[in-house]
Amino acid sequence: MNSIENFVNQFYTDLILVKRDSEQTALTYKISVDEFLNWLVVKRIKLKAVTASDLVYYIVQRKNDGVQEITIAKDISALRALGEYLVRKNIWTENISLQLDKPKVARNLPKVLTREQIDLLLSSIDTSTDCGKRDVCLFELIYSCGLRISEACNLQVSKVHLNEKLIFVHGKGNKERIVPFGTVAKEKLVDYIQNVRPRLEKDKSVAELFLNYKGKKISRKGVWKRFGELQKASGIKAKVHTLRHSFATHLLSGGADLRSVQELLGHSDLSTTTIYTHITDNQLEAAHKKYFNE
Repeated sequence: MNSIENFVNQFYTDLILVKRDSEQTALTYKISVDEFLNWLVVKRIKLKAVTASDLVYYIVQRKNDGVQEITIAKDISALRALGEYLVRKNIWTENISLQLDKPKVARNLPKVLTREQIDLLLSSIDTSTDCGKRDVCLFELIYSCGLRISEACNLQVSKVHLNEKLIFVHGKGNKERIVPFGTVAKEKLVDYIQNVRPRLEKDKSVAELFLNYKGKKISRKGVWKRFGELQKASGIKAKVHTLRHSFATHLLSGGADLRSVQELLGHSDLSTTTIYTHITDNQLEAAHKKYFNE
């Protein structure tokens, strides 16, 4: 293992264990920092001798190489995290990467399904099999609780409280939140937990709620595969994460306040949640044009 690889692995471990970043964030930063360190080698610049001008020159070169603005923004976030790490390790005296200005990246509005489309999507599931009954419960819960795929896969049976109609969700940054679910989701959960899951689990003992046909915890890849089959069967183009977007948008359209939706989604920053207000504004504008535009 070379010195760069060793350093980057230590940085990655620090992000996970000390900063409590998600694996996806840590991996993104790891890739960006590896790219930067290799650039330093080419330019013959020692890490502890890096200046703010070097960082600016690096970012400018990335732009000249045709790297997209969203990737540049991730690179700068990674350099800021690296700077913080280097200061703690007494390699830098200050985090000079904070002098970099992140580009303003245009945010694409997430795709949202109507309630009718979600009903059509779920009704296309073949519930004559145990896996089908599991799927209808799984995707109903993802939609009605606004879950991320990883949260649904990692949800444990002990965290489901049927009588109270609540689940305890282990989200990003090791944070746990309480999310309520409705009567439809409860009916699906009761049938799945009492009748279907024992047949899937067989003689095993698995903590996670949703299992595959082998009796093991269902994987993200498995969820994506099953959802892909639903798209073909229903004719509706979407992603699993679209159900989470739809959950948030439908809540706001129904009159829920932004702070409540933030809590239910597990967003650490309210600005992340505000993107859904743009969607509902667009829907109102479209409705107005449809009925009043002459």
